Amino acid sequence: MSSNLEQSRKTISIVSPCFNEEDNVANCYETVKAIFEENLPGYRCEHIFVDNASSDRTVEILREIAEKDQNVKVVVNARNFGVFRSAFNGLRYAEGDAVVVILPVDLQDPPDMIPEFVQLWESGYDVVAGARTTREEGIVMRVARGIFYTIVNRLSDVWLEPSVGEFQLIDRKVLNAVLSHNDHYPYIRGIIASCGFRRIIVPYVWRARKRGVSKHNLMALTDQALNAIFSFTRAPMRFCTLSGLVIAISCILFSLISVVFYLFNPDLAPRGTTTIIVALFFLSGIQMLFIGMLGEYITSIHNQVRGGPIVTEQERINIEGPARDPAIVKDEHMA
Repeated sequence: MSSNLEQSRKTISIVSPCFNEEDNVANCYETVKAIFEENLPGYRCEHIFVDNASSDRTVEILREIAEKDQNVKVVVNARNFGVFRSAFNGLRYAEGDAVVVILPVDLQDPPDMIPEFVQLWESGYDVVAGARTTREEGIVMRVARGIFYTIVNRLSDVWLEPSVGEFQLIDRKVLNAVLSHNDHYPYIRGIIASCGFRRIIVPYVWRARKRGVSKHNLMALTDQALNAIFSFTRAPMRFCTLSGLVIAISCILFSLISVVFYLFNPDLAPRGTTTIIVALFFLSGIQMLFIGMLGEYITSIHNQVRGGPIVTEQERINIEGPARDPAIVKDEHMA
């Protein structure tokens, strides 16, 4: 009787990437479990932790938790593949009717929002996205994020809500659409936005980290920003084309004007080496900039064409069978 009741309950899957978070994983698990027991007793919680080869006791703690609770699944990567690759791979193991895409174990995105997310999902929304309307962070990071989203949204065909991250609850059909993307470096919030579906945005306060040290340093955030720009916009290539056209036309006009000045008054025509040196270094810098942009695209294409698994797993706990194949998910989604 109890097994039939367990099977009839809807399942909410939660994916939590982690790296060297021994101070946070147990608290994250206990907090989520308490929220479901108190506010969502009619739902089953499937909590998927994806560890990026932590060097502390994170995996040991997760193994102890999973041994006591079969609803906890653990994927241990062979090395650190980054939060997006790890989370995307974790989504492939989600069996829930709805999925919280990323709940960070430091709980900066508040798990107490999940009951409201579930309620809105049950009312008919396919995507319930949390919006960080208030951030407990420094002004430098706030300004940098604003600049990034301004660039992406002005140059992309897909609108990314500036305050929305991966703390979203998505329906199973949205998850299938997301997993049908066979991307070597998935920008998950962009993929979700590009899929469409009926969406609602719920504001919340993004909390400051209380334990441990954030793994999202400036270099990691810059890498994620460049990935978003080159994955979801044509702007860099278009900028190269238009800039090259403008420079070429300017050079032709400058040459014509110089010839005209020389014919009417030879003394007015610039004949110093300074002009040549400045023009040479300017055009050389422009060429190197454009070559760098082309290199970003070529590198991305090379990594995509080369193929291979999105991550390499070292261990799986409480997981039966392989992860869902993106090709199969794509066929199911198209059907």
